[in-house]
Amino acid sequence: MSETMENNVSTEVQQSPKKINVHIDEGKGMGMKKKNAIGAVLKNLLLAILAVIWLIPILWLFVTAFSTNPGISYSRFFPEHWTLDNFKRVLFLPDSVLQYGRWFWNTLVISVFSCVISSAFVLMVSYAFSCMRFPGRQGMIRLSMILGMFPGVLSMIAVYFIMKSIGLTNSHIGMVVVYSAGSGLGYLIVKGFMDTIPVSMREAARLEGANELVIFFKVMMPLCKPIIVYQIISAFLAPWSDFVFARLMLNSGISSDWTVAIGLYNMLDKTLIHTNFAAFCAGGLLISIPISILFILMQKYYVEGVASGSTKG
Repeated sequence: MSETMENNVSTEVQQSPKKINVHIDEGKGMGMKKKNAIGAVLKNLLLAILAVIWLIPILWLFVTAFSTNPGISYSRFFPEHWTLDNFKRVLFLPDSVLQYGRWFWNTLVISVFSCVISSAFVLMVSYAFSCMRFPGRQGMIRLSMILGMFPGVLSMIAVYFIMKSIGLTNSHIGMVVVYSAGSGLGYLIVKGFMDTIPVSMREAARLEGANELVIFFKVMMPLCKPIIVYQIISAFLAPWSDFVFARLMLNSGISSDWTVAIGLYNMLDKTLIHTNFAAFCAGGLLISIPISILFILMQKYYVEGVASGSTKG
């Protein structure tokens, strides 16, 4: 009996450290879970605060567009009375200062042509760097990456004088040329997407007698639908929302040549802001509608294109 009791005691003594270690590990696990939960709550709270701060100006723009007060209201955030008169004025009552319909058309024409040309350039450059091998390829990739690091604003003055020397300032054609000319440097994301497409598919097409043009249109383009959508939206959005370069190029003072960004900016002149601010907000809402609808409809392909294009360089 004594031997049995001694064996049981020794067994319990040997097992007790294991039990203690298990309890310690469980305690550590509970503590880590609490810390992670607190960290998640704090992160979400911070994100919510930042989202509210970000949304306040947009909400102010929205409610002011429906306000009966034509100027800036400092006394109340939400208007006392709501109206659609600001939208009617913007769309149907043009004057010497407010020619929103003309500005919208100018912006749309520039954006559409720039989008088509830019997307074509980017897709061709991306295909060449991703799917073709030729002397100097790596050097050109490095050079293009270095050039892409410089902000475009640094070249604006030089570009302006070049366009002026050939008579393309104050011209929508000149705007399209400038927006499209350097677009090929933005090929990295599209190239990254093309790098994920198996080489065997192109090799099979070559065995069937297809040349590079056929492979580009019949093989690569159908597989690149998500990244093409991403590229089209990006290429359309750049001239659609640009102000700095448009202001530099379209400087004749003729309001019928302006884009929406320039027109809305001039509506906020200090002599006009108290009569045009609500109309300015209405115009800002209207200009955001087309790109918002386009993004919502193409969101699935847009996200998929960005995610796939960023996995490989």
